[in-house]
Amino acid sequence: MHWSLQRMWRLSQRPRKCVQAGKDLNNLCGPTNLHPVLLPHGMEPSNRTAVSEFILKGFSGYPALEHLLFPLCSSMYLVTLLGNSAIVAVSTLDARLHTPMYFFLSNLSILDICYTSTFVPLMLVHLLSSRKTISFTGCAIQMCLSLSTGSTECLLLAIMAYDRYLAICQPLRYPVLMSHRLCLVLAGASWALCLLKSVTETIIAMRLPFCGHHVIRHFTCEILAVLKLACGDTSVSDAFLLVGAILLLPVPLTLICLSYMLILATILRVPSAAGRRKAFSTCSAHLAVVLLFYSTIIFMYMRPKSKEAHISDQVFTVLYAVVTPMLNPIIYSLRNKEVKEAARKAWGSRRACR
Repeated sequence: MHWSLQRMWRLSQRPRKCVQAGKDLNNLCGPTNLHPVLLPHGMEPSNRTAVSEFILKGFSGYPALEHLLFPLCSSMYLVTLLGNSAIVAVSTLDARLHTPMYFFLSNLSILDICYTSTFVPLMLVHLLSSRKTISFTGCAIQMCLSLSTGSTECLLLAIMAYDRYLAICQPLRYPVLMSHRLCLVLAGASWALCLLKSVTETIIAMRLPFCGHHVIRHFTCEILAVLKLACGDTSVSDAFLLVGAILLLPVPLTLICLSYMLILATILRVPSAAGRRKAFSTCSAHLAVVLLFYSTIIFMYMRPKSKEAHISDQVFTVLYAVVTPMLNPIIYSLRNKEVKEAARKAWGSRRACR
C-alpha cells in the first residue's frame, strides 16, 4: 500500500501530457485522477468536518444586555436555589407535610434546581467572558439533562393536578387512591420515561452532520438551536420532537384543564365559605405555576419552526427556564399557610437550638 501511494505521488509530478499507446490513457493522467486516492479497506472519503466544540453566541451581540443580565440572572438563580431547597427541607422535616401534595411539590422543587443548574452557571460565566465555548460532549450532556428535567416537569404538573382532583373531589377515598406507593411509582415513572426520551432525542440530534458549523445562536445547547446547525436531513429528529411535544404539552395540559374544571364544579358546591377559600387557595397556586410554565413553553415548541434564530427565542427561554423556577417556591409559599407555618416552626426551632 505504501509503495502504491508513492507511485501515485510520482505520477502526479509528471507533466500533464497524455501518451496514446494504442488505448486511451486520459483517465490516468487527467487532473481528476489526482484526488481520488485509494484508501485502506473499510475507509471512505468524507467531506464532513468534525465539530469538537461549540460556540454559544447567546447575547454577545448585545453587550449592554449582557451586563444587565448577569446581576439579574445571578440573583434569580440564587433565589431559585434557596427557595426550592427550603421547600424540600420544610417538606422533609415537618411531619404534617408528609402528604402526596408536598411529596410532588418537593419533586417539583428538585426538578427546578436540577433544570436551572444544567445551564445557568455556564451562562453566567459566558456573560462575563469573551470565550463562550462548550465541548461537544458537554453540549450533549447539557441538552439531555435540560430536556429530561423540562419534560419531567410537564408530567409532574399533570400529576399534581390529578392529586388535587382526588383530594377535593374524592376526599374520603383519597388516602386509598393516592397511596405512598402510587406516589413513588408516578414520580419515578415520570423521571425515567422522560430521561429515556431525552437520551434518544439527544443521540439522534448529535449524530447529525454539522459540516463545521459550530456557532449556536443561543446561550445554551437548546436542541432547536443545535438542529439549525445541521447540514443533513433532520426529519427524524423533527418527528421525535413533534411527537414528544404533543405528548408532553397538549395532552398533560388537557388533563390539567379537565381536572380543574371538575375541581371548580366541586368547590362551587361546598356550602362553607371557609372551605371554598381553602380549596381555591390551594389550587390557585398550582394553577398559576401551570399557566406560567405552559404558556411560555408552548410558544417555544409548538409554533412553526424557523431556520433563523431570533433574540425572542432566548428571551422566552430565560422566561420559562430562569424566571418560572424562581417564582414556583414564592407562589407556593405565599399562597399556602401550611408551608409558611412549617417554615416558621423550623426557623424557630433552629433559633432555639442556638
